[in-house]
Amino acid sequence: MQRVFLTFFGVGLIPFAPGTWGSVAGAVVGYYILYFFSSTTLFLATILLTAVSVSVINDYEAKTGEHDHKSIVIDEVAGVWIAFVLSGATLLQLILSLAFFRVFDILKPSIIGRIDRDVKGGLGVMADDIVAGIMAGIASAMVYGVALKFNLV
Repeated sequence: MQRVFLTFFGVGLIPFAPGTWGSVAGAVVGYYILYFFSSTTLFLATILLTAVSVSVINDYEAKTGEHDHKSIVIDEVAGVWIAFVLSGATLLQLILSLAFFRVFDILKPSIIGRIDRDVKGGLGVMADDIVAGIMAGIASAMVYGVALKFNLV
């Protein structure tokens, strides 16, 4: 059950680009949460998912001795959800959020890279993606705001 959770129902077991697939799967679920509920629900779900994930990852790492295995994609899910919460819920904003999240998660600029390198355990696995999600949400909101200002959307 732990592996099912950490791999987001097996998505993280896809052999190529598991982080990207985890982000896309998280985006699809996030879209439906926004569609049927609200951004508040998605925000609260992100907090709950993050808290549970830290604990489950800590247990997994204690059992396996391996930090941030590539099949763990629950962190990507939480990261893309927080980006959605911050950016807005139009389809363009969601696409921008997903794209920016992947860029920040892959390149790990600034504090994201420091967290990835220096913070251990479940908190380290989750925190870099949460910060990447925050940055992605802000970037998405800014790009969308500029596009609105110049009547591009």
